[in-house]
Amino acid sequence: MTGPIDPVALTADLIRCASVTPADAGAQDVLTQALEAQGFTVHRFTSGEAPHGPVENLVAIRGEGAPHFAFAGHSDVVPAGEGWTAGAFEPAIRGDLLYGRGAVDMKGAIAAFIAAAERVQGHTGTLSLLITGDEEGPAIHGTRAIIEWMDARGIRPDMVLVGEPTSDVRLGDTIKIGRRGSINAWIEVPGTQGHVAYPHLADNPVTRLVRILDRLQRWHLDDGNAWFQPSNLEVTDIEVASGATNIIPGTARARLNIRFNDEQQGAALEAEIRRVTAEEAPLARVEAMISGEAFLTEPGALSSLVSDAIRTVTGVEATYSTTGGTSDARFLSQIAPTVEFGLPNATMHKLDEAAAVEDLRVLADVYEAVLRQVFRV
Repeated sequence: MTGPIDPVALTADLIRCASVTPADAGAQDVLTQALEAQGFTVHRFTSGEAPHGPVENLVAIRGEGAPHFAFAGHSDVVPAGEGWTAGAFEPAIRGDLLYGRGAVDMKGAIAAFIAAAERVQGHTGTLSLLITGDEEGPAIHGTRAIIEWMDARGIRPDMVLVGEPTSDVRLGDTIKIGRRGSINAWIEVPGTQGHVAYPHLADNPVTRLVRILDRLQRWHLDDGNAWFQPSNLEVTDIEVASGATNIIPGTARARLNIRFNDEQQGAALEAEIRRVTAEEAPLARVEAMISGEAFLTEPGALSSLVSDAIRTVTGVEATYSTTGGTSDARFLSQIAPTVEFGLPNATMHKLDEAAAVEDLRVLADVYEAVLRQVFRV
């Protein structure tokens, strides 16, 4: 790549890499070439094994000392699915939009990171990019592995900006300063299969499972707070495979998810699920997985820095929000103040995902403005 980095062209180069989690498909080779050309030292390593790995991770560092500002994101994407107007990994500009899987979530932001970094060189302090190939998957071998890699070397950023697509109606209208936590639970209630006409010879597990779910659905978690909406529990699947209308099933299963705010802790929620289940069905089995705890970066220096940059470049007044799903900010917020800001999110994970060409260029301008504030250049 010669001449100034065009975030649109670099986004297109990244889209051509079919980096569906955990595959890299050359995406981090593209990043390495662009970053080394502007003076970054690029460290790459793999983590994990099949089926959730190996995962490609990248840490690029330029400069030394304080302040240390980090851009963070992911080069992996969700599967394309069927029904695209053209190839999902064949970037195409139609009208004012660049189409392709990952244009919005979040190869466009990574390209904007790199374009901005190219414009702000010779700075005092440290600039790093933390890029994983495992955000859209189980997130076991990605950002958590990057944090471990940095900890082992005594590297810790002072501030982190994650390029997730946070904007709602227009670029710049929303900055995420926190996210809710998430816990999944699987409940399996055993019984004794039998004929429906002879219930005394069987043991119907559905009755107990229904009682468990009823109690959990009536559980008042909290009323939310100044920055978070109320926590909510949703039953996402019920499975009873009796095979016929006249059979009492031998097993009944359910799956549920809780999205919780910072009034809650994942371990306490898991314990309550287990307690209720044990009271209604002592022989039931519960599995739980906490995907991440809720976090909040209180409005302050970092959020002001980003909102000032948005206002300067676009004239838009950003709103602070904690809505939406989880992101790798849940891990990064444990080591440094972390906020998220990126493209409008209307088409992420959808067929014909697309980013506005102008938004990609303006996003690079905003990131450049952030860096100029951080490094005072």
